[in-house]
Amino acid sequence: MNYPVIKGASYALVHAPDMVIHQGTTQTAERKKNPNSEYLSKLPQHLRSFQDAVNYPPNQAYIGNILPTELNKIERPWYKNLINGAAKDGKYGEIVPQDVFIGLIKVVDAFDLVYLEKAFQSAVKEKIMEHPIFGDIKDNSKLDRNPAEIDEIEKLVNVHRAEGLYQEGKLVGCVKKAHESDPALTAHIMFENLAAKASAVIALKLLFAKTSLEPASIDYIIETSEEACGDMNQRGGGNFAKAIGEICGCVNATGSDTRGFCAAPAHGMIEAAALVQSGIFKNVVVLAGGAAAKLGMNGKDHVAKDMPILEDVLGAFAIHVCENDGISPVIRTDAVGRHKIGSGASPQALNQAIVFDPMEKMGWTLADFDKFSVEMQNPEITEPAGAGDVPRANYKMIAALGVKKGEFDRTEIDNQVDRFGMPGFAPTQGHIPSGIPFIGFARDLILEGSINRVMIIGKGSLFLGRLTNLFDGISFVIEKNSGIKETGVDKEEVRKMIASALRSLADSLR
Repeated sequence: MNYPVIKGASYALVHAPDMVIHQGTTQTAERKKNPNSEYLSKLPQHLRSFQDAVNYPPNQAYIGNILPTELNKIERPWYKNLINGAAKDGKYGEIVPQDVFIGLIKVVDAFDLVYLEKAFQSAVKEKIMEHPIFGDIKDNSKLDRNPAEIDEIEKLVNVHRAEGLYQEGKLVGCVKKAHESDPALTAHIMFENLAAKASAVIALKLLFAKTSLEPASIDYIIETSEEACGDMNQRGGGNFAKAIGEICGCVNATGSDTRGFCAAPAHGMIEAAALVQSGIFKNVVVLAGGAAAKLGMNGKDHVAKDMPILEDVLGAFAIHVCENDGISPVIRTDAVGRHKIGSGASPQALNQAIVFDPMEKMGWTLADFDKFSVEMQNPEITEPAGAGDVPRANYKMIAALGVKKGEFDRTEIDNQVDRFGMPGFAPTQGHIPSGIPFIGFARDLILEGSINRVMIIGKGSLFLGRLTNLFDGISFVIEKNSGIKETGVDKEEVRKMIASALRSLADSLR
């Protein structure tokens, strides 16, 4: 079968400490309920510097500078055992500072909603123009327009007509509301959507820089974040995908948004694979920006335990899916796992549906898989909040089901978890950690021959939308390319072959 392949992957983190304070939902809700709370007063002392965020081992894994399994060799807590002198640039991407990101929010703003203080705008423009990846964004000229006085910005924020943008505790800009009365176009929602758009633009630009993909060669973009753009008549109408592609010069692309809570990126990958394998499109990119609402989501627990705020980064990614090149790892479209509406809600039922059903269909066992990429949340973020080590809990459930099926003895559970699992290393941005962060590693490890087969698993908490109590889950398999590049039938070649055969037959009858 002519399976589609994964041609490239990029990953980005945006360090956003001031946005933790002013835009993270935990903090905005606390400020509204109890503006003088002890938590809010202590919070600024628990914010990390940019270099500390860069040196943090899980962040280095996310951008590809260390393998996730190398985290096992670094003593925890990782925030006390930093990789000193680590680079902000990685094999797959980059960690971007907040001031540059604020500048990029203005660059991606299509309706002149973003005002930046003139001195800050000038300084950040210089950084962006000198950046090897962001300097050629076609709309960088916006950083020459409408520089604002700080008094004007303060007035807009104080009368609640704009969402403030802060750098090192100082107001440096704002995002205005896009309509006087539309609840879907408030200043806060416009900020969240522009933050998602800008961080996805970063990931897509990095994909171009890290691979041979050209913007004009992209046919379709699938955006899979957890944000929703629209107005009061269509609150989540979309389309982030085309808005992102427009900024990045993808002149031949169309696209759409896929939503499925944390599982959306995995759904998007399967959609991309189907579009490519069917021949509808040759080059599809699946991407997503970060969720500003989830910055500092577990901050109260981190501060209470005298930890730094570890949820201070926005995550983003971009994955290129294309026609089989005979080399790149393939997506096995005949081995897709899915949690059906009737599958049941227990953890065992969920894992049977999305992990073991596709395996059993193909005649595989756990021994046929080198790695599983599950919900890859960083345990240093989730454990203080009482949620435990999410990836390890997933791996233990998979291994326990393996025991139940007679694949190995119960005493082997921990060894199996160590074999096919890995430490969590992704920020808790909902859709960002759900299986997708390992795809770049999986591609390279398969190409170098270290591993042969990986399952990517996405899960979603659909009940959060209050329309159903269902969970969701979907999986797909990435494996080594057979090296046989199958091609479609050329009708003209077939016509010539038939004509030649008929001539030969005619000659033989003479």
